[in-house]
Amino acid sequence: MLTDAALKSLKPRDKIYKFTDRDGMYVIVQPTGSITFRLDYRLNGRREPLTLGRYGGAGLSLARTREKLIDAKRAIAEGLSPALEKQREKQRGKAAKSFSEWAEKWFSEHRMADSTRAMRRSVYERDILSVFDRRLMSEILPPDLRVMLEKVKARGAPATAIHAREIVRLV
Repeated sequence: MLTDAALKSLKPRDKIYKFTDRDGMYVIVQPTGSITFRLDYRLNGRREPLTLGRYGGAGLSLARTREKLIDAKRAIAEGLSPALEKQREKQRGKAAKSFSEWAEKWFSEHRMADSTRAMRRSVYERDILSVFDRRLMSEILPPDLRVMLEKVKARGAPATAIHAREIVRLV
């Protein structure tokens, strides 16, 4: 069974090698010295590998890896593939668009008068774009919006703050 002391004593070799643990988990030791936790499991008669994460300061601890192992085993027992779910999660992250991408789509597709579009674009470019440009929609929280609106109000433009709030809400 793996322990932190055993993990720290694993030394790199010329080729990749495997050191087994319990419950189907094992570690792969790279020639560079990096240690990666993996799990092999069978689902629907097929062998599927799952990378749980990398060990070390910036990576996972052994205790956290064991928690992830329990979650993976639970998913397998329910007939779900943890490797497939991990892959789908990565794809969802790649498909997520930034606020500015959503805003540009909204400006191009939303029906409004040209004067309204020009006013809203002006507010967007002056007050909103610099704050929320590359952030994902899920990363923009009410406190972030409040801070941005307070800055607009502090410069003496409360009506513009209302327009900015409305634009963010509509996007």
